Amino acid sequence: MNFFNRQTIAAFLLGSTLAVGVGAYAVDRHHGDGHGSHISRLYAEVQATDAQKAKIDPLVQAAMADLKPLHEQLHELHKKLLEQASAPTIDRAGLEATRQQGLALADKASKRLVQLVADVGDVLTPEQRKKLAEHLGKHERRFSGM
Repeated sequence: MNFFNRQTIAAFLLGSTLAVGVGAYAVDRHHGDGHGSHISRLYAEVQATDAQKAKIDPLVQAAMADLKPLHEQLHELHKKLLEQASAPTIDRAGLEATRQQGLALADKASKRLVQLVADVGDVLTPEQRKKLAEHLGKHERRFSGM
């Protein structure tokens, strides 16, 4: 397999893993002990009221329930891609189909996450949304290495 093909596969795996992995991470963190969980720290940072928390918790739980199967599908797709990449002959059409499935999966996860952001944004004040964006920006810089 040449350099471009390896880079394409790596980019696909990274992109789809990030899109669905963020949701899976949020599922695990949201169901944490409540004291050190990501959602609890987020609530503290934006100074969410108890009423806001009561509205946001079900939104997060519903989104995470929707994202968990996507994470499982991604895992299966990853295994399929590795099998295809290690086959005696490379099936370019099969790899392309798998890539497209991964992109569709990542798109679905991304849409659900954006819906969650909008739903949570409807509950927060403009000042709280600004704090939330700053908080998420800090995490983005950590993941990108900047």
